[in-house]
Amino acid sequence: MRGRTVCPTRCRGAKETLGSARVPLSVGWGRMGRMSEESLPEDTRPQSAGAGYDGAPDEPAEALPAYAERVLDVAELIPPGRVMTYGDVAEWLEEGGPRQVGRVMALYGGAVPWWRVVRADGALLPGHELRALGHYRAEGTPLKEASRAAEGHLPRIDMRRARWDGGERAEGHT
Repeated sequence: MRGRTVCPTRCRGAKETLGSARVPLSVGWGRMGRMSEESLPEDTRPQSAGAGYDGAPDEPAEALPAYAERVLDVAELIPPGRVMTYGDVAEWLEEGGPRQVGRVMALYGGAVPWWRVVRADGALLPGHELRALGHYRAEGTPLKEASRAAEGHLPRIDMRRARWDGGERAEGHT
């Protein structure tokens, strides 16, 4: 680990009441959609059934979960001008899936080259299209420009040319 820390303003233990049952939402850091704890990698699950679910904010976490750290490490390995999909990262780690990788990137990805971890269809990240596009153009990432009929539409990443398999370490693309 490189000493990344979790934002101290986030509290663990978000809750939602469905009828009379209390259902934990996602993992302890932040709030997204309801996910089964069984679908999460082991080290991102809450520490115990009662920890963080008593309504009181827990102490801020000092470090990222190990799974999140591994996802961010893979994102840092991707060379400029290349990309990996959320599923590629999960496959590389042999743990989790695209949604878990996407969640890690959404919560903690700001300190790494987040624009290099993308959707499988090559569409730019909604809400961050222009920032990502600037990075792609600066790095020479292969793009598929929108057709004239789709005037005003943003390009997509050319996944055939830009996708990195993790094998070669060359800067740029072929």
